[in-house]
Amino acid sequence: MIEKVNLNNILFLDIETVPQEISYLGMDEETKQLWENKTQYQRKDQVSPEDFYERAGIWAEFGKIITISVGYFVNKADIRNFRVTSFWGDEKKILNDFSNLLNTHFNGAQHLLCGHNVKEFDIPYIARRMIINGLALPSKLNLFGKKPWEVPHLDTLELWKFGDYKHFTSLKLLTKVLGVPSPKDDIDGSEVARVYYIENDIDRIVTYCEKDVIAVAQVFLRLRREDLLVEDEIIHI
Repeated sequence: MIEKVNLNNILFLDIETVPQEISYLGMDEETKQLWENKTQYQRKDQVSPEDFYERAGIWAEFGKIITISVGYFVNKADIRNFRVTSFWGDEKKILNDFSNLLNTHFNGAQHLLCGHNVKEFDIPYIARRMIINGLALPSKLNLFGKKPWEVPHLDTLELWKFGDYKHFTSLKLLTKVLGVPSPKDDIDGSEVARVYYIENDIDRIVTYCEKDVIAVAQVFLRLRREDLLVEDEIIHI
């Protein structure tokens, strides 16, 4: 029962990713061929590998992480705070700083990671990029040999499925039906690469990522039938 989980033990997270290169032409010939092979079933016959490259950020082998945003509750007695912070810049530093956070503050048996579709996307992506960057996996991301019930992750998409594995609900839709303020009031995931490479506006992306983290926390509160966070309870650090 998620009502029994101590909110102070949960690290809410979200990542933003982009293609490794600004365009398809930035890849060497071998990588172009590997990209073509990797995406042949997703592209369909009428879409070229070059035109499809704008979606390369979805795959950890062809993309990179440009920001990780996290949030966590600090609840004491009747005072409730939700603190939000982000890591951005060089990808290896982002990953290393995030790993240090996990190892230092969220490494206990009681600690859980939570996000929307985090089990299928964010956490595997982070783990793969850590390996690619030569970093050791923190214990919360090292799932080798663990049984499904031993995995220390909560996923609001999975919680909303209630066992229906065919059902996918976007965070935007879930916030709408649950009466949570939408995090998609500026850009959405499809625009992140353009804002990063063309507009060179990482601050805008960080703000968008942090809004997603807050939205996930709000959804989690709604699933527990608790009051939503108000502006004064959200602290950006």
